[in-house]
Amino acid sequence: MTIGVWILGDQLSTEQAALQKNSPVIFIESLHHVQARPYHKQKLVLIWSAMRHFAEELRQLGHSVTYKTAENFTQPLIEWIKEHKITELRVMAPTDKPFGQLIQKLELPCKITTIPNNHFLWSSEEFQKWAKPRKRMLMEDFYREGRRRFDILMVGDKPIGGQWNLDKENRQPPKGRLNTPPAKWFEPDAITTDVIEYVNSLTIPTYGELENFRWGVTRKDALQVLDWFIENRLPNFGPYQDAMVTGEETMWHAMISPYLNIGLLQPLEVVKKAEQAYQEKQLPLNSVEGFIRQVMGWREYMHGIYEYVSADYPEKNWFNHTQPLPEFFWNGETKMNCLHQILTQVQDIGYAHHIQRLMVLSNFSLIAGFSPQEVENWFHSAFIDAYDWVMQTNVIGMGLFADGGILASKPYAASGNYVNKMSDYCKSCVYNPKERTGEKACPFNFFYWDFLARHREKLQSQGRMSFILANLDRMDEGELQTIQQQATEWHRENQ
Repeated sequence: MTIGVWILGDQLSTEQAALQKNSPVIFIESLHHVQARPYHKQKLVLIWSAMRHFAEELRQLGHSVTYKTAENFTQPLIEWIKEHKITELRVMAPTDKPFGQLIQKLELPCKITTIPNNHFLWSSEEFQKWAKPRKRMLMEDFYREGRRRFDILMVGDKPIGGQWNLDKENRQPPKGRLNTPPAKWFEPDAITTDVIEYVNSLTIPTYGELENFRWGVTRKDALQVLDWFIENRLPNFGPYQDAMVTGEETMWHAMISPYLNIGLLQPLEVVKKAEQAYQEKQLPLNSVEGFIRQVMGWREYMHGIYEYVSADYPEKNWFNHTQPLPEFFWNGETKMNCLHQILTQVQDIGYAHHIQRLMVLSNFSLIAGFSPQEVENWFHSAFIDAYDWVMQTNVIGMGLFADGGILASKPYAASGNYVNKMSDYCKSCVYNPKERTGEKACPFNFFYWDFLARHREKLQSQGRMSFILANLDRMDEGELQTIQQQATEWHRENQ
């Protein structure tokens, strides 16, 4: 009996559950699989280079490794199974449901065994046990339970400092010269250079630029990024984690999500390193707690919700939004400076931080009424850390409220005032963030009030919206009609 192991592109860890000592291993780059959508070129390079590096690492550890570049997964698997006389194929359960369905449909000449995924702090079963008794699955409750369970930033059964959440000390608008520390980047080695040339030679639809690929592709690289963040960025991460500044691609953010999401880093080691830095270097608690909440709170919560919701979740559209996604999302050519800055940044490096994603890209998509499915497809295509499990919950649920409140307590809808407060984008924009109508009116403004008016009846059921709707009721009827007309004209001009 010979057990073979198939390692997927987001499972690149020597500790991954399916990997066994002395078992033959196979990696497959499937050209057909990456044609599901026009993926960012930088993501293709990251995944394929990381796979090739990890395959070499396993060879050095004594594994028999087969690496295939093929049109699909099936043919290389069949050939490898027959060549190595494999009687059982083991694969760690994919994080993405569509890939799990793909595995179930494979017709191979041996048994396929799926091993539970161990790349998250909470298993699917553990999350369901937590979630089922609850009327509302609040992230804050989940986060606190995680802190207790893993004994992170705790004194006995109490949080260090006496508070679970220190957001009041964070999320400040950018002021003056910020002196942000540089990001930790890398020069491509020979393997990565080969992958870059290969991706540039592809004739399939792709997205983004590949002039500068600077991401890490090994666990050693990923650990350097984590250590760099903790040393240089974590001390001041909290206060400006929501700020947006022209020309600042990464601010104080950790830049580790691409590595976490493919297995080069593990969530518990990340959290414990941050906690250790707090204890040994007396780092500000608000920065450390804010970062840990993103990893063991929000990231784990999003994965748990993804596993928990019904199969029709990707098609949710609570507001019945059907406007097509404008072409400028793909090319960045728009007069709205905030969108232009972020979209061109995503084209260049495949990355934008969480507020750029939520309060600019998703917020505008929500209030402008873009199709949730088109928006999710763009996010999934454009970001280097994007996967089905990440984008379904973050875009369909949190960003667009298309699930009707399963995940978020209210829609994340805001006018141009928020962007103006938390960034410097408006200073160089042709539009005025204080005007709601007219030639200089910021589209965020007229779309915001148009959104509230269009969905007033539905929004009344969201308890936290009552104050905002009261402001809508006080608006002059003539101004509201002008706003609605301007929103209609914008869609006509941008289709």
